Amino acid sequence: MIASDRISAFDVILPRPIPFKGQVLNQIAAYMLEATSDLCPNWLISTPAPQVSIGHICRPFKLEMVVRGYLTGHAWRTYASGKRELCGVPLPEGMKENDPFPTPIITPSTKAEMGHDEDISASEILERGLASAEEWDLLCAHTLKLYQRGSEIAASRGLILVDTKYEFGLIGDTIYLMDEIHTPDSSRYFYAEGYTERQQKGERQKQLSKEFVREWLIENDFMGKEGQVPPAMSDEWIDTISKRYIELFEKITGQPFHPVTLTDEEMRDCITSALTELPV
Repeated sequence: MIASDRISAFDVILPRPIPFKGQVLNQIAAYMLEATSDLCPNWLISTPAPQVSIGHICRPFKLEMVVRGYLTGHAWRTYASGKRELCGVPLPEGMKENDPFPTPIITPSTKAEMGHDEDISASEILERGLASAEEWDLLCAHTLKLYQRGSEIAASRGLILVDTKYEFGLIGDTIYLMDEIHTPDSSRYFYAEGYTERQQKGERQKQLSKEFVREWLIENDFMGKEGQVPPAMSDEWIDTISKRYIELFEKITGQPFHPVTLTDEEMRDCITSALTELPV
């Protein structure tokens, strides 16, 4: 798998790539997959180049296991519309945007082959055969354990893991964690310092995630709806997004980011060398 620098929002690929985004996502995912490998098997074998991962092929569940610890983003927009249920999960009364839930909730979505992913309840997942009852229980257990570990890692770095999503697949009868985890594309982070004070004052939370891109798109009248065209992205805005991604890498891993640019030939050599070292 080669992580590109392209960026998407509302299930639409935006017109310009973000420098070093692929490297950031791939290296954070590798860091987090290693840090959670004791909780459940995962697909990753090696990362021979900054943007490249080699891993096991899995038969995917057509689900995204979205777990939320706070009322933010899509959950908040649903709540603000007056609804008190999301994916069959009841939402408490009297909550404000960015308040924590009493306990994390799982609000899955379908993994659409075309078009937008859609919210789905546990009962619908079982009715549609997207997972068996036994598989669903294990998917939920894995999801909550991974979120707990991710939250602990984030807390050690002065961050709050607000919400995230996981994808799983099967090798034989064994469930494997797939794709990237705990990256700014799959997760939302708040800064822990000042969270309570900002919440009490009704101020916006300082966050590291891709939500600021979605908010910018909404402000520019784009939500991926039919007939809408993504707004132009200036050089300054592209640079801002890139710096935010790099900031999250350094914050969540505690390591300095070293940008690497490889030619296609150099990347092929890295991949070829790594593949030749795999057991037959």
